[in-house]
Amino acid sequence: MVVTIKDIAEKVGKSITTVSRALHDYDDVSAETKALVRQAADELGYTPNKQAFSLVKRRANALGLILPTFGPRFSDPFYSEFIAGVSTMAARHEFDLVVSAFPPGEQELKAYRQDVQSRRVDGFIVLRVRTEDDRIAYLQQVDFPFVTFGRTLGAPTFPFVDEDGAAGMRQVADHLARLGHRRIGVIIAPANLTFTRLRLAGLEAGLAKHVLRLIPELTLEGDLTEGSGAHLAQKLMDQAVPPTAIVAWNDLMAFGAMSAIQQRGQVVGQDISVTGFDDLPMAEHSHPPLTTVKQPIYAIGGQVCEMLIRLLVGDTLNQPQVLLNPELVIRASTGQAPHQNKS
Repeated sequence: MVVTIKDIAEKVGKSITTVSRALHDYDDVSAETKALVRQAADELGYTPNKQAFSLVKRRANALGLILPTFGPRFSDPFYSEFIAGVSTMAARHEFDLVVSAFPPGEQELKAYRQDVQSRRVDGFIVLRVRTEDDRIAYLQQVDFPFVTFGRTLGAPTFPFVDEDGAAGMRQVADHLARLGHRRIGVIIAPANLTFTRLRLAGLEAGLAKHVLRLIPELTLEGDLTEGSGAHLAQKLMDQAVPPTAIVAWNDLMAFGAMSAIQQRGQVVGQDISVTGFDDLPMAEHSHPPLTTVKQPIYAIGGQVCEMLIRLLVGDTLNQPQVLLNPELVIRASTGQAPHQNKS
């Protein structure tokens, strides 16, 4: 078995970063710690990775996270949960986290180029991955370390952590179909996001098992905000024959949809069912509590961060591509389709 820096870190009770810097003779590591680490390395039979040495020597000791968002969206609970998970893990390994926000496009890509060229950060965490992602193409082109939350279509060659969104939406489809829902409204995310395509395919496949299909006029694109969820739910309810259930691509749009339904004097979970995706902390405490696909955003942030740090210090990723199994959490926002309630 190949001995890694992580093995040494566990043996001596130090962080991966400290062990790596000790092995590379950095001045900010005490002589006592260096001796301890080298002794453990000898005992375990550790062989240093020369490529990793060049990475560690960049010395920024910082990770980059550029949020792809329009306007001040740091209050978005999805981003808040993810950043909290990343920053906790980064601090544990004595890395700084450099967070900024730019709208998707040229400004965003320029920020990546500037951080790479200035060596402001040692590597990037990339999220909200697109089907054709210029950020990933650039980082691969310049051979700059990164790990993503999400993946591109096809067979990605880079390290990532992702939730199996297709499997999650198959569970949603099965749940709603078993409750008797036949006319289902859908509020998707922007079509250029990979998870939109994957979740849509999963929802279609899940409905097909019940001899159901998506209805084009009931499938609308939102922007993952609560406001767009409310606006699009109003449009769905304005249909001549409105849906009996609304599937939102994230919890925020689901919250917006529930608010719009309630403003019309209808009861969520009885008159119209609503589902989300994420299981944000407030989903359990919304009114009514939200049925949603759980993805542990805080834990994923930590996992992605740890993978990037391991790359930076030359550790081997035994599983560089992680696909997590989702869980549908059923709460009071979904119930029997109205025609069944009246029968």
